[in-house]
Amino acid sequence: MLKQFFSYYKPYKRLFLIDFMCAIISAVLELIFPIAVNRVIDEVLPDGNLKMIIMFSVLLFTMYLFNMWMNYIVVALGHEFGINVETDMRRDLFDHYQKQSYTYFDNVKTGELLSRVTTDLFDISEVAHHGPEDVFITIMTLLGAFLLMLNVHVPLAVITVFLLPLMGIALFVFNKKMTQVNTRIFSNVAKFTAGIGNSLSGIRVVKAFANEAHEKKIFEGYNQGFRENKLAFYKTMAISSSFNYILVRLINLFAFLAGSYYTVIGELSLGELVGFILLANVFVRPLEKINNMIELYPKGYAGFKRFSKELKRKPDIVDQPDAYPAPAFKGDIEYHQVSFAYEDGKTVVADANLSIKSGETIAFVGPSGAGKTTLVNLLPRFYEVTSGAITIDGHNIQDVTMESLRKQIGIVQQDVFLFTGTVRENVLYGRLDATPEEVEAAIDAARLREVVEDLPQGLDTEIGERGVRLSGGQKQRLSIARIFLKNPSILILDEATSALDTQTEQFIQASLDKLAQGRTTLIIAHRLATIRHADRIIVVTPDGITEDGTHDELIALKGHYAELYFAQYGRDNGGVE
Repeated sequence: MLKQFFSYYKPYKRLFLIDFMCAIISAVLELIFPIAVNRVIDEVLPDGNLKMIIMFSVLLFTMYLFNMWMNYIVVALGHEFGINVETDMRRDLFDHYQKQSYTYFDNVKTGELLSRVTTDLFDISEVAHHGPEDVFITIMTLLGAFLLMLNVHVPLAVITVFLLPLMGIALFVFNKKMTQVNTRIFSNVAKFTAGIGNSLSGIRVVKAFANEAHEKKIFEGYNQGFRENKLAFYKTMAISSSFNYILVRLINLFAFLAGSYYTVIGELSLGELVGFILLANVFVRPLEKINNMIELYPKGYAGFKRFSKELKRKPDIVDQPDAYPAPAFKGDIEYHQVSFAYEDGKTVVADANLSIKSGETIAFVGPSGAGKTTLVNLLPRFYEVTSGAITIDGHNIQDVTMESLRKQIGIVQQDVFLFTGTVRENVLYGRLDATPEEVEAAIDAARLREVVEDLPQGLDTEIGERGVRLSGGQKQRLSIARIFLKNPSILILDEATSALDTQTEQFIQASLDKLAQGRTTLIIAHRLATIRHADRIIVVTPDGITEDGTHDELIALKGHYAELYFAQYGRDNGGVE
């Protein structure tokens, strides 16, 4: 994990080295100051040479100014370095999300994903900046100050630092405890974020059912859990900080008492005593920094641990090493003995065989949970077949790149997802490099023009989060415009009109019929009247594909489709308009 962490340093080696060297120079200057004061008190002050004292003060002030500049570089460039590392990690994590399949997102809450890409990485930048620097400077300062103290008086130096091992043991114990608490905090924050996101996203449902009190109760549970973990962290930190405080003060006190004793008996000069006490202060300064390290490092470590664990999770659907870009498809689709089962072993599709000719309109019907949507979702590789193969124009979909495959498949769903932004931006999502003229043509084709003309800023009107300012029919038309712009060879309509009123459904259906012209079209529908004119209707049940034919053929068969149809529209229809 350390190797992975330090790999993020490579692009910013120069920045890190400048920061690191300036931190070392600053630490060395801190060690020089006590020795200089020692010399002045013992050698310059007894002579009463005021001019030399002033010159020394000017020199000391100049060194202070230089050290101030070093500190500025350490803080400014160091944090720039840390932010760069954090940004790269966040980019890698987002790229990782983009590679995951539907199965991954089925099992992970959106709030948890957001937490990992935000909260988990906040403290990592500080650890990236301060981690190696603080450890090295702390060791260097402790060792340097101790050697200089030994040079002044060996017994006094030994007496001063004998409490140091006790502090090291305390550091190890408290660091371990705080890492464990921080891991719980990050997990709690993920649940906290997911819970809040879920409640706020569904605020209209909450209000419709007057369940505000229920949501407050759920929120309070998350809130109190977060509070308790944070309190546990700060209590541990408080004990650690207090323990380190008394040890540091004891070191100072021992230095003063023992130093005074050796001065009284004549083993130390006054200048050496003052210099030694100043060195003792330099010696304990990094020890005081350890308190900050104990608070910061466990957070950063726990965050990076979760980050590293997430990146190690391999996507379950990837391009083959020798995958090639798919050619322009005509749309001949073949399912050969296709099976699919979820991770828990539940089989949804078993040994499905299906042949679809280019330009055909195929409808899938059947009870909920029978596998209709899954069967269709296997085509763009949103899920991966467990066994068997699917081909388009003779090309196995696993042999072509997913990007080239999905660019030729357009999907219109019942639950339309629109991005926060303008109408234009959402239509352009169908093909990001489309010209303004192509966008206008897609809007006309989707019968969206009258909607756009009624909006205050036309195409540049903000539609709100998930298109909240548009009606269901307007959202659906916008999604159809998006597909017109994409111009795919294969079209999937997944319950595209089932959530609309009858009048709006008829209007949208006309747009969909136009969209389907000249394309291989797969329709998943519950309203059977919308698919009566499909070239073929495939009946999918828990037993697999049980019926295949036109509307009239299946009505005449008097099987499962006929039962579904008559249950919806009554036997008086007779299956004929």
